[in-house]
Amino acid sequence: MATRKKSGAKQKPAAKTSGKTRAAKLAKPAVPKRKEPSALHLRTFTPGLTVNDIARSVAWYRDVLGFIVADEWRDKGVLRGAELKAGTVTLFLGQDDWKKGTSRSKGAGFRLYCTTAQDVDRLAALVKSRGGVLAHEPQTQPWGERDFGLVDPDGFNITITGG
Repeated sequence: MATRKKSGAKQKPAAKTSGKTRAAKLAKPAVPKRKEPSALHLRTFTPGLTVNDIARSVAWYRDVLGFIVADEWRDKGVLRGAELKAGTVTLFLGQDDWKKGTSRSKGAGFRLYCTTAQDVDRLAALVKSRGGVLAHEPQTQPWGERDFGLVDPDGFNITITGG
């Protein structure tokens, strides 16, 4: 009958595991569960622009770009703001109250990117025929999209891309 030889090395006493196995101790720590919703989920995004002359801006967006005036906000008969629509997109315009000064720049560092299924060359020609001035003529970008640019009366930059 075979006998077991005793090893000369002393064995360390087993560490207390408080119920956890060695594999569980070596496993990566659990990732905390995210709160729901895990990210922002929007259905619409509506920019609101503060403008110097609300009547002029409403006319420009309506008559030059082709927006429809969906609503106007008046205070004692004076136009203070408007809701404009173009397809499924909404844009709010509000009259500046001048509390931050009369000479502040409105559109510096800001651009509205718009996408349409319309032919951008025809749309650009239509905008120009209505008195609009293009910041850049229709051009095909290196990534393949065709767009043109313009600037509204308050200096807000707009790029319209064809789909």
